[in-house]
Amino acid sequence: MAHLRLGDIAPNFDATTTDGDINFHEWAGDNWVVFFSHPADFTPVCTTELGRAAALNGEFQKRGVKPICISVDGIDDHHAWAKDIGETQGTALNFPIIADPNKDVAELYDMMHPNADSTHTVRSVFIIDPSKKIRLILTYPASCGRNFDEILRVIDALQLSDEYNIATPVDWKDGDDVIIPPSVKNEEIAAKYPKGYTEVKPYLRTTPAPNR
Repeated sequence: MAHLRLGDIAPNFDATTTDGDINFHEWAGDNWVVFFSHPADFTPVCTTELGRAAALNGEFQKRGVKPICISVDGIDDHHAWAKDIGETQGTALNFPIIADPNKDVAELYDMMHPNADSTHTVRSVFIIDPSKKIRLILTYPASCGRNFDEILRVIDALQLSDEYNIATPVDWKDGDDVIIPPSVKNEEIAAKYPKGYTEVKPYLRTTPAPNR
């Protein structure tokens, strides 16, 4: 069983999904990926989550993100569940659900936690960048619905950090001031951060949003 960490390459796999057979890395292409797991089909919390992810299709596309989810149930159940999601959540499912009845992918991604449930996956989220590196891992308890606004916020922060060499402070949202990394010397700031900066402490320097 893999014990995946941030910076690891997301394991590749072949699988059957509600959108047909895929090779994960080929399917991902040059996009960011949100890969999230569900313990079983026809579960109430997960039904609301898949509906929310489907409703955010435009937001994912804007950021170059492809969502995909997995459950250890079979493909027929997935198709039936997709109908329920469309009926109850008001949005047709517009991304694939991976069928993983043998738990091969779940084991590959360390989604089987016997202390939680010996037969179903825990509810994990992996954010994977275009180079296939894992950039975020979250695991939720069964009773607590995921916050997709937070997932989008993290993607915004990661993409901004990659493009401009910045860090984001607590509760940051797109458009807020950002932090200049300590590795950047003061004399380098003018060239790299032309909007200027505020020195709160020598190790805490902020600059206006570089993408605005």
